[in-house]
Amino acid sequence: MLAGALLRVLCCSLLVVSARAGYSEDRCNWRGSGLTQEPGSVGHLALACTEGAIEWMYPAGALHLTLGSPELGARPTIACLRSSRPFAGAQVFAELPGGTLELLLAEGPGRAGGRCVRWGPGEGRALFLQATPHPDISRRVAAFRFELREDKHPELPPQAQGLGVDGACRPCSDSELLLAACTSDFVINGTIYGVTHNTESQESVITVVATRILRQMLPLFQVGGSEGQGQASIHTLLQCGVRPGPGTFLFMGWSRFGEAWLGCAPRSQEFSRAYATAHAAHTHPCEVKLD
Repeated sequence: MLAGALLRVLCCSLLVVSARAGYSEDRCNWRGSGLTQEPGSVGHLALACTEGAIEWMYPAGALHLTLGSPELGARPTIACLRSSRPFAGAQVFAELPGGTLELLLAEGPGRAGGRCVRWGPGEGRALFLQATPHPDISRRVAAFRFELREDKHPELPPQAQGLGVDGACRPCSDSELLLAACTSDFVINGTIYGVTHNTESQESVITVVATRILRQMLPLFQVGGSEGQGQASIHTLLQCGVRPGPGTFLFMGWSRFGEAWLGCAPRSQEFSRAYATAHAAHTHPCEVKLD
């Protein structure tokens, strides 16, 4: 029994060493192979950055990945994952309080824009990567990027921050429009220049020309000057069936992996009407300078 215990300790030690060897210099990325793992073993990784990447080749056994960043501390956090295509050989779960696992990534094309999860203040930010069984040893790679950011509105439902999938393609209600104007990563006035659809990525890309920027967390938009300037891209799900239309819109949404993703996009006059009604009734959630 003692020999067996020592062997298990040795295997675990070798696994930790091999995992550490796959870290990048800044410890934001990790690249490793399941061929070095013992069947059924669990490797332990820790990345201390707000963004990075994982590349697990020939997945075997499982990996326990802890995410963290000194700048986030123990504050409530949103983590978003975006798989590289093709994503194969593993599943990725988020560890939630009470030992619950939430599936974020699985084999296949994956959801356009990635998947996100929320952790409350002081909750462990951890992912569990589990290899999926296959009858052969063909080369498979489970690779994804991750982003961490502070959840500045933990009291809001997931849909209010673009975390949910339900209703992603339906029109926003007046209350949702007003809330989006207060909580979105970007809020801009603009017109639609064109729309392209990509069936492979299951995304639609809306090319917009910004006429006014009310707010943006990342410098994704600039107000157009001469012809060709001010054009920017906003992504959405292909299933939403977005089509170009005339007029000025108020585009609101979230920044994911350096890209703008659409939340609500009412016509400017539609939002002005909803805001004026709420302002008169003193029910508007925040001040929005429309002029």
